[in-house]
Amino acid sequence: MYNNFRYIIVLLLLILVIGYKNLPLNDELNDPNFRHNMILIPGGEFLMGSENIEAYANEQPVHTVIVDSFFMDQYEVTNYDFLQFIRQTGYVTTAERRIVWDDMKKNLAPNTPKPAENLLEPGSLVFENMKYQTPLNDESKWWNWVVGASWKSPEGNNSTNIDRMDHPVVHISWDDAVAFAKWAKKRLPTEAEWEWAARGMKENSIYPWGDESINKGSMKANFWQGHFPYVNTNQDGYSTTSPVGSFEPNDFGLYDMAGNVWEWCSDNYNINSYAEDLKNKNIKNPKGSKHSYDPLEPYADKKVLRGGSFLCNDSYCSGYRVSRRMSSSKDTGLNHTGFRCVKDIE
Repeated sequence: MYNNFRYIIVLLLLILVIGYKNLPLNDELNDPNFRHNMILIPGGEFLMGSENIEAYANEQPVHTVIVDSFFMDQYEVTNYDFLQFIRQTGYVTTAERRIVWDDMKKNLAPNTPKPAENLLEPGSLVFENMKYQTPLNDESKWWNWVVGASWKSPEGNNSTNIDRMDHPVVHISWDDAVAFAKWAKKRLPTEAEWEWAARGMKENSIYPWGDESINKGSMKANFWQGHFPYVNTNQDGYSTTSPVGSFEPNDFGLYDMAGNVWEWCSDNYNINSYAEDLKNKNIKNPKGSKHSYDPLEPYADKKVLRGGSFLCNDSYCSGYRVSRRMSSSKDTGLNHTGFRCVKDIE
């Protein structure tokens, strides 16, 4: 009896010692960045943009950029994170508000006719899987305006995200992301900060993990396998978003810097911003162009998106490349658009 009691005491002490060793240090516990899963990204100098065979014109010219150190969210903001924000603030997202035509038409060409009243109801854009091969030059074929679609109802039609609390929040406009960041006492990353962090200090790398094709070796991200937009083999196990952290992080310890959802940056989108930065010798902590400009939608107020999503495929957008630049109007949400935040070092 005594020996059994002594054995139990020794075992309990051993468990306590092991547990103590695995606990974070007091300094870490007192650091708000530790508690909120933020990673210190050391500053540095890198070549921003790309000249490889897949690069688009808006990724050039490649130019030297310097960024200071900052903290970055280890994961994309999840449905659970966003729910806490909603509960504390009562915020109503863009997708949950009725569209105001006078505001909307500012982003459209003059004399654009007003859409039907039912298209101004609260809602968002939802991807629809095509049933046959479709030309890739008309996105309207696979994007549908769904009344009632929002962050809490990702597919509309009374869908729910209750079983996806650890997935990235979607249907988030740039305005929504900024509102969350302010509440969290953070901000959105600049495009330069985002690319530096995604590269993980890998010089001239194509992807966050290096140069090996996303289609080779083990699954590296949540993306579209097959023929976009009509055949997705789902080899990665997901047809839409995946829980954050489902794939290996980059060398900084950041997850999902490729695939899963596109992430908003703070910069205005301008197809010529790299040339502007080079001309103005704006190489340290660039914050993007003063004005938005996309020749395809010249009236739209657009912001930068980075990182690709579960819909990206080499045949379509290769958005998981670290230099890939995309954009969307700041008041637009889609079911593959989310964000993560950064914070300055005080």
